[in-house]
Amino acid sequence: MDLTDPAVRCDLVGRLAGLYAGGPVILGPGVLAAFTSKVAELRGHGCRVLVLSTARGAGPVPAPDECTVVELETPVTRLVTDELRLIDHLAHHLPEHAVAAIERFDPAGEAVWNAGHFVTSDEPILGRRVVGGRPAAYLRMEDKLFAEEVWAACNVPTAPHRVVPVEEVALAEATSALAGPLGAVWTGDTRDGFHGAGNYVRWVLDQEDRAIAQSFFALHCDRVRVMPFLDGVPCSIHGFALPDGTAALRPVEIVVLRKVGSREFVYGGLSSYWDPPDADRAEMRDVARRVGRWLQAEHDYRGAFGIDGVLTADGFRPTELNTRMAAGAELLAALDSELVHLLQVHLVTGLDTGVTVPDLEALVPLMDAERNGRPVAIGQGTSLGTSDDYDLDWDGTTLTRAAGTTGNTLVLADTPSGFFSKISPCAALSPGDRLAPVNAALLAYLDREYDAGFGPVQVAPDLR
Repeated sequence: MDLTDPAVRCDLVGRLAGLYAGGPVILGPGVLAAFTSKVAELRGHGCRVLVLSTARGAGPVPAPDECTVVELETPVTRLVTDELRLIDHLAHHLPEHAVAAIERFDPAGEAVWNAGHFVTSDEPILGRRVVGGRPAAYLRMEDKLFAEEVWAACNVPTAPHRVVPVEEVALAEATSALAGPLGAVWTGDTRDGFHGAGNYVRWVLDQEDRAIAQSFFALHCDRVRVMPFLDGVPCSIHGFALPDGTAALRPVEIVVLRKVGSREFVYGGLSSYWDPPDADRAEMRDVARRVGRWLQAEHDYRGAFGIDGVLTADGFRPTELNTRMAAGAELLAALDSELVHLLQVHLVTGLDTGVTVPDLEALVPLMDAERNGRPVAIGQGTSLGTSDDYDLDWDGTTLTRAAGTTGNTLVLADTPSGFFSKISPCAALSPGDRLAPVNAALLAYLDREYDAGFGPVQVAPDLR
């Protein structure tokens, strides 16, 4: 089917939205602002909506008459990983007031529960069908060490690495053997659960770094993957496992900024403005197809997945597998967010969509034509005590507060793990541009105006 044809697209969305059948829908738990567009879409299909809110979030929120909002008290967390783990725990262990509100909203127990990507969906919640999450089996595959087995099975070129126990001698030997000019990177397993945002990644350059990193991993992991520091553009490629094969999307830049003095990584935003060389783009898409084919054959995998890595001087080298609708896929899905999310829900749930690989890959040229970039700043463990929404000027190197509308709208607000800020939309970029310099300027702006505490950062170089 031609998904670029508005009539075909409208017919497909209408058919897939029949999953909700105009009935009650529960969203969350999650940040309220993240559900604003979803609430509007569901109301457009005649649904009543209840949102389980963990925080207001940055940006617009649904109007009071658009949905029922149930606020959940959440503990202050220090890491994004802890906040994401908390979402799944909350969904399956709701407080009494939330349970009572849900029963009032949906006394017949007919609601469809549209959970986020970090909620496990194997069992009903409060007797209601869960869609939009993912099976626990998919969650377990996000172990960064499992990813190395995937690359080997799919004949994907990788950087040299060793997986060793969290033990001083083993870590020291592996680091000495593998470290490059910029040192080594250690990544922990998922013994204690899923982790993201680089929270279980450490840059190791000297003996003091090793001691600090080992102390951290000893508390949280059994094994660590050691590999050389990969210099180049951090990036990702995403695919969709469909009944007839795997559709590969286009590459996405991931902003990973560096604090050289303290050997820290600062994770920022995502962008489809960046273009790798054509040969690298083709190779990355081929990697996605090979990995998707293996996931389908070995694990009956369905739906979206992402492969993060670095485009080094020697080509793309993967570092992790995300078995969900990852942030880069979300960025590309902005082309037609409602359609792509309905497709994802149906695929993971095992429902027929009729969409084929050629159908979905026909959207890739549109993703190339309609670029998207989102500079992001996450202040883990830091509360600003305020929320803001205004435009910024960009002169090519620096962001400053604008007197009027510029198309670079800064929004920020506190979250359970600190604060979150983004520029959305971002008019500072043109096709081919890197997002990382804009993201670095955003951190500098937040330091100047809000004393956010990021400090000086460096942008990863493009080596291709």
